[in-house]
Amino acid sequence: MSDQPITRRAKLELLVRRDDGESFDVRQVSSAAAWVQLRPQRLEDGAFELVEVASRMGQSPSYILKNTRTDRFLLLSDRERFLWNRMDGHTALQDMATAYVLEFGQFDFEVIPALIRKLQAAGVLTLQPASRLRQALARNRRRRILRATETALTALERINISSRKVQPFFAALYRWGGAVLFTRGAVGVAAVLTVLGFIAAARMWHDADDVASGLRASPVLAILGVKLLLLLTIGVHQLVHGLAVVHFRRRVREFGFTFLHGFVPTFYVDVTDIFMATRRGRIITAVSGTVVHIVLGAVAFIAAYQLPPGFAKAFLATSAVLQWQAFVVALYPFCFIEMDGYHVLVDVLGVPTLKHDATAYVGRLLRGGKPGRWTREKKLWVGYVALSAVSIAAFIVFNVYLIHHATT
Repeated sequence: MSDQPITRRAKLELLVRRDDGESFDVRQVSSAAAWVQLRPQRLEDGAFELVEVASRMGQSPSYILKNTRTDRFLLLSDRERFLWNRMDGHTALQDMATAYVLEFGQFDFEVIPALIRKLQAAGVLTLQPASRLRQALARNRRRRILRATETALTALERINISSRKVQPFFAALYRWGGAVLFTRGAVGVAAVLTVLGFIAAARMWHDADDVASGLRASPVLAILGVKLLLLLTIGVHQLVHGLAVVHFRRRVREFGFTFLHGFVPTFYVDVTDIFMATRRGRIITAVSGTVVHIVLGAVAFIAAYQLPPGFAKAFLATSAVLQWQAFVVALYPFCFIEMDGYHVLVDVLGVPTLKHDATAYVGRLLRGGKPGRWTREKKLWVGYVALSAVSIAAFIVFNVYLIHHATT
């Protein structure tokens, strides 16, 4: 696989509306970061018209898209229209790609960038900020402090250290031992370590105050060390995702470091080629990276249990707790966060826009809207929102209790 030609670095050029509300700036974003962050938004209803053009040859229909503000016209294929309907400012590019695969059974990596360039030329596409924080800052640009904050986040967001020539590295890493991670023996070892980790954690639970007291001597060093260790394990998490892609004979397209939403430092890997694998391959690729956190957390708990009270014991125990929380957040699908577990869920259910549809429907109900006929889909939406709300509340309560238990 390592001698396959390296694909060129793709970039998306998107229009970002300026403060005057009329003109635009062009923002260029690297492909891998775009999959994580970008949610293209078409013009509002009334600013465009879409008309179907039926084919007399029995082929798929075409569509004429008109920008009513500029009288620009575009011809869209049926598949382009499928993507256009999902450019609502809420659906991420990764979800669009998943929906495309589920609908048509295949995926062309250039179809979305090509369509966005086409829509950009006609002036019918804008860029919706990815996070709630960025949306709030965008709405309050007239305030000097908030405008400066948004400028700083935008500058950080543009920091992207990455390479597209990583397939040979991942292929070699897989040959040098990475393949072992996807054997039954590795699964067994991970299960045993997890059980031992739970036992060690349970035995230290009653002495949590004594364990946590080791951090009081150097709290700043402890916080920085724990955060740095978590960041490094996120890098390992992404490496395992990449190895899973190689395991299923697909290509790792990019690996790098960036600031997610402009303020969260993180590593990332472009595994979009796994869309061409089976559903089993996609699920294993998503789950494999998260297993890193539960295994490392278990190892940290086991090591902490063996040490006498002090900074090292407290540091390892704290790191273990964060690793296990990272595992839960990454794999648990009901928490309003579109991470590995969420993508597994929507892949299995075949509903790539679950979060958006669910929150939109429940939001309408809370604003007094009529529920309409109680369908299976609406039950799924309400269930997703209810489980997510309860799960987040339980997560917060557990962490408050954990801190209270460790300090009293």
